[in-house]
Amino acid sequence: MPVLIKGKPVADSILERTAGRVAAIREKAGRTPCLAAVLVGNDPASAKYVERKGKLCEQVGMKSIMVTLPEQTTTEQLVERITKLSADPTVHGILLQHPVPRQIDERTAFEAIAAIKDVDGVTFHSFGTMSFGLPGYESCTPGGIMALLRHYEVDIEGKHAVVVGRSAILGKPMAMLLLQANATVTVCHSRTRDLAEVVRLGDIVVAAVGKANFIQGDWLKAGAVVIDAGFNPGPKGNIGDVDFASASQVASMITPVPGGVGPMTLAMLMEQTAIGAARQLGLEG
Repeated sequence: MPVLIKGKPVADSILERTAGRVAAIREKAGRTPCLAAVLVGNDPASAKYVERKGKLCEQVGMKSIMVTLPEQTTTEQLVERITKLSADPTVHGILLQHPVPRQIDERTAFEAIAAIKDVDGVTFHSFGTMSFGLPGYESCTPGGIMALLRHYEVDIEGKHAVVVGRSAILGKPMAMLLLQANATVTVCHSRTRDLAEVVRLGDIVVAAVGKANFIQGDWLKAGAVVIDAGFNPGPKGNIGDVDFASASQVASMITPVPGGVGPMTLAMLMEQTAIGAARQLGLEG
């Protein structure tokens, strides 16, 4: 049985650290960090996720605002609302819950978020700072994965990392962060030929493809470190992008789903909101 890379203990330590940071901000600046979450439409899963974020804000001592807009909201209306939040000095972080309804240009909406308040790391600016290793905000799931790898002392430098998936908020930033950590990185996608053979090259494999049980154990190099960032509905709960049963026979370390990457995403969002508040209030560079 491989080592299970469990996210909750690491996430709990980040949340504890964040609560201390929030308390220091309140003491020094007399202000409470605030995260605004924008939800368009009535998707139950998205609403539940936003509610969870609100509870975590409360847990670490931050304020949270939930902005709910109707399903028929236009791109222009959404951008207008986000622009107002960007200009509000009492709001320190802005999260646009995705996916948004089909009629909305999601990228245009993301870019309406002020760079200093992009605590979810979804804008072009954040991608640029991630890619160049400059101060800024990391995309929360990739940033959480990197925190997990550091905590479990996974050797990244010089290793071959294979990222399966190239989405703007997961696969691409994940590749950039691994590259910054001196891995040799291959990004796979729907047009990759001989996908299983490419995945088998990976010392570290990050599954971010959005297909349940897609990556099989016989695709993996013996002893690979497997990070499953998938979160797909299944008959008995959520399941990952990796077939855990077969992969666990080959991998040396692997994240479970649930309980692996998921808790890290939320913990990173909380931490980056507190960091953003400190920056905006002149307490940190």
